[in-house]
Amino acid sequence: MEKGVRICIGILAVLISPLLSGCIGSDALANLGLNRGIPGGLTLACLDGSTYTSMVVEIDYEAGYEPESTSTDLLIERLESVCDKPQGIELKLTETDFENEDIWSPDNVRDAGWDAKSHDPRDDSTLYWQVIFPAGVYEDSSVLGVAVDASTIAIFKDSIDDAENFFRRPSAEKIENSVLVHEFGHLLGLVNTVYTSPADHEDSSHPGHSNNEDSVMYWAIESSSIANFFDNDLPTEFDLDDKQDLQGLADGSIPCTDQLWKP
Repeated sequence: MEKGVRICIGILAVLISPLLSGCIGSDALANLGLNRGIPGGLTLACLDGSTYTSMVVEIDYEAGYEPESTSTDLLIERLESVCDKPQGIELKLTETDFENEDIWSPDNVRDAGWDAKSHDPRDDSTLYWQVIFPAGVYEDSSVLGVAVDASTIAIFKDSIDDAENFFRRPSAEKIENSVLVHEFGHLLGLVNTVYTSPADHEDSSHPGHSNNEDSVMYWAIESSSIANFFDNDLPTEFDLDDKQDLQGLADGSIPCTDQLWKP
């Protein structure tokens, strides 16, 4: 019998509206049996540049659900800051009919993602990671993004639009920026998904997430005052602990488990 493991984060409300949430959704048996891995399973392949010298972020989106250019530009900037890819990181955008405009489960996301992939995650010297932007919502409608295996995530723009508060501060665009970087952070193994950090920065009540509200990997975007939300201020960067974890994984000083590839 399959055993599902799902760790979700939710964003606290401003007034009565949810703001931002992310989720790790994985099925260990299905992913490992098909060699798809768990979120973080290709961490070393991204951080190391000796074998996979380039990277493509494949974006498959339903008509009308193309991501904001500010979000994709920010994502590439964040990945370039931590991943060793001497031949560069590029985007490939493809309009895709996912034939599902209703409710999405982790299995739905995983199957749709793999059906739409143009390449295996590891193809010659190129690493491929993928994000799908489908119509519809996750089975937990408070979830705005989900990582389902070592190379696949989904972002739910319908839910992001619904999360935007009356004053549009933060705006749906700002929310998307944070959610997209956050979910790719899970593909990088953050926080403590495929390693144990020497720093005490994982939220004990929300495994896989940071306890620092200034990190994009924070378990919930929770401002110290309501004014910060109205300033459109949401974190989009990995904090120092996140970056030191990734550096330790890259140089081997922090052991890394559950990898589909090792240098």
